[in-house]
Amino acid sequence: MRKIFIVATLLLIVACNSAKKGTSGSSAKYTVENLGRMSAEDIDKNYPDANIEEGADIFEEGTDERPFTILYPGTENELHITWQDKNRKDIYDLRYSSNGKWNSETGVDIGTTYAELNEMNGKEIAFYGFGWDYSGAVDWNGGKLEKSGLRVFLKAGNKPDNKFYGDKIIKASPEEIQAMELKVGSIMINYAM
Repeated sequence: MRKIFIVATLLLIVACNSAKKGTSGSSAKYTVENLGRMSAEDIDKNYPDANIEEGADIFEEGTDERPFTILYPGTENELHITWQDKNRKDIYDLRYSSNGKWNSETGVDIGTTYAELNEMNGKEIAFYGFGWDYSGAVDWNGGKLEKSGLRVFLKAGNKPDNKFYGDKIIKASPEEIQAMELKVGSIMINYAM
């Protein structure tokens, strides 16, 4: 009787561990850091329901032409991938700006507040002005997220004053920052660094 109890207990433990692995694997599918290791062929296999669109466009403020892939176009799960070359073997960068399925290992998500970013980073962030190609780009200032590869772009819930526009690090008081209601508006990971 004791042997049956031990065998049943072991089978139950194995079943629980298998269930946990299945759960973590399915959520890992939508962790953007995992995409960095995939080619276009891998993405086709792993995301058969993504309604993939492909093309080429000009990036880096009009200086580089690169092929791109869009997963789940026109949905809250839309994600843009830019490739290093036409072979689509290595990702240059990826970005998304909707709060759909995608997430980051860092815990930074679309909608993460300015205060939450500072807390996650362990050091106060700085950010660039609005109204240009890298509008609201965050500078981690040597904090915990500096080496994450994550580039975050803030958006303002309230219209910023004109002095908060342009290609420059913004100097703002805590009251001005709070009044803008800053949150993460888009996330990018650059794999070509």
